Amino acid sequence: MPITLENVGIAVRDLDEAIAFFTDLGLTVLGRDTVSGEWADTAVGLDGNHADIAMLQTPDGRGRLELFQYLHPDAIETEPTRPHEIGMHRVAFSVDDLDEALEIAVRHGCHPLRGVARYGDAYRLTYLRGPSGILVMLAEDLTKGSLPS
Repeated sequence: MPITLENVGIAVRDLDEAIAFFTDLGLTVLGRDTVSGEWADTAVGLDGNHADIAMLQTPDGRGRLELFQYLHPDAIETEPTRPHEIGMHRVAFSVDDLDEALEIAVRHGCHPLRGVARYGDAYRLTYLRGPSGILVMLAEDLTKGSLPS
């Protein structure tokens, strides 16, 4: 059976803030909507499901991120996921220039958890906290072009 990843969905506390962060990193908003009704209750398994949603896409058209902000029932705040916890972990993006991506993230108040790491001669990468505490990994492929000094 063929299978294709459709998208990764993430609940956020402020949809506009999350959209601004991810579009500044280079994703494009494909559309926004408000969902509710019996079909949404059935699909999600939650009575009274009512949310504002946005679908974003990576520039290459291969990756999609669905962001949603619950209107009803009230969203439940939880502690941000830590890198070693079981369950939904992070969303990862390849970037052409990690330093530029981090400048964008910092403008949104998002900073690396510890710093920028180098994985041999292959990648420079970092984890940071994005909007609503989302763990975001940014990685620059050092095998594309010349290595930074």
